[in-house]
Amino acid sequence: MRSVKVALLGLLLVMAGPASSAPEVSNPPKPRPSEEGSIMLAQSSTSNLAFARWIDGFRSRARAAGIRDSVFNAAFQGVRYNTDVIQKDRNQSEFTKQIWEYLDSAASETRVKNGREALRKNKRVLAEIESRYGVEAEVVTAIWGLESAYGTYRGDRPLIESLATLAFDGRRGRFFEQQLIAALKIIQSGDVAPSRMTGSWAGAMGHTQFIPTSYLSYAVDFRGDGKRDIWSDDPTDALASTAAYLNRFGWRKGQPWGVEVALPRGFDFRQTGERIKKSPSEWAAMGVRDVNGRQVPNHGPASILLPAGAQGAAFMIFNNFHVIERYNTADAYVIGVGHLSDRISGAGPLKSGWPRDDRNLRFVEKQEMQRLLTARGFNTEGVDGIIGPNTIQAIRRFQASVGMTPDGYASYEILRRLR
Repeated sequence: MRSVKVALLGLLLVMAGPASSAPEVSNPPKPRPSEEGSIMLAQSSTSNLAFARWIDGFRSRARAAGIRDSVFNAAFQGVRYNTDVIQKDRNQSEFTKQIWEYLDSAASETRVKNGREALRKNKRVLAEIESRYGVEAEVVTAIWGLESAYGTYRGDRPLIESLATLAFDGRRGRFFEQQLIAALKIIQSGDVAPSRMTGSWAGAMGHTQFIPTSYLSYAVDFRGDGKRDIWSDDPTDALASTAAYLNRFGWRKGQPWGVEVALPRGFDFRQTGERIKKSPSEWAAMGVRDVNGRQVPNHGPASILLPAGAQGAAFMIFNNFHVIERYNTADAYVIGVGHLSDRISGAGPLKSGWPRDDRNLRFVEKQEMQRLLTARGFNTEGVDGIIGPNTIQAIRRFQASVGMTPDGYASYEILRRLR
């Protein structure tokens, strides 16, 4: 089990698009002296000149990556340093939502209702996509629902301007320059005109919010019209590209992403987490059943995931969980997609409760927890503010040492006791 790193900012965090291998580029621009200084400079003529000089330097790197000057000129026509993009990048909340807050939105009654309607309206094309790629229509629809509210919020910012601004700013310059090069390649291929290449402030595009490098690697021209058009009102290519992406990473049709389960009294919580896999029959022998008391069918090796510790819902997760993870690594996002797809298919809400009186830890508090655990002899193998497998194992050992349930959940209570 990893930390619950929620994928939404506002409605949804569109910048955390599908994972991909980004094309290589030459050296990125140097970071600006300070975050605050960048924003202030951007409001002056000095900053405008600096941005113009950066574009001139970037032109040679784009040319080296195969971008024609005519394409570059068309793409950068009217591009300005966008301070609003920088402010959004700087002002991301240090808090992430708790998983129950996320799921309240991700699988709300409105989103479920709209998802069923979107599935009905696009039934024919989704059936064709499912037939070709072997990914259930409900799963593709759920990703569509979480990424853009079924095409309602695709982002309308000029993508080249946003990516150039973020690449110039330098805080994550290499990543955004990779995306900018990829975006120029997309324009050069003829898939979209610069004026139509719009998306989120962070560079995600279309109905299912592909970042440019992922688009280059995985987007498909489903109808064979010569373009992979994920921007138009017609969602066909975007939905097909999402299914193709999941298929590429091993989606198994008919296998659930996961099943909500009930753990027996006295269950050994050291057996939870993605590193431990057993067959459903082995879990059944340990007393694990679905929430209706039935043995979970044999869908292959499975792990038990506790996204909110022993006081929250438990899930038996399968390979398809990890395939959705390739689209977005946050556990909350994967559960959100899976649960929403189940709801769209006709299933009811989750039956388990959540520890709703618990609050999430700030980034600095997660770092503090790691330092305190390590100082107590429960080594987290680093202080990075990410609650990954090593930190979870350290938390479990600490919990066992003080008589707590060793579920590995990074709660505020753990931090309080460590203090």
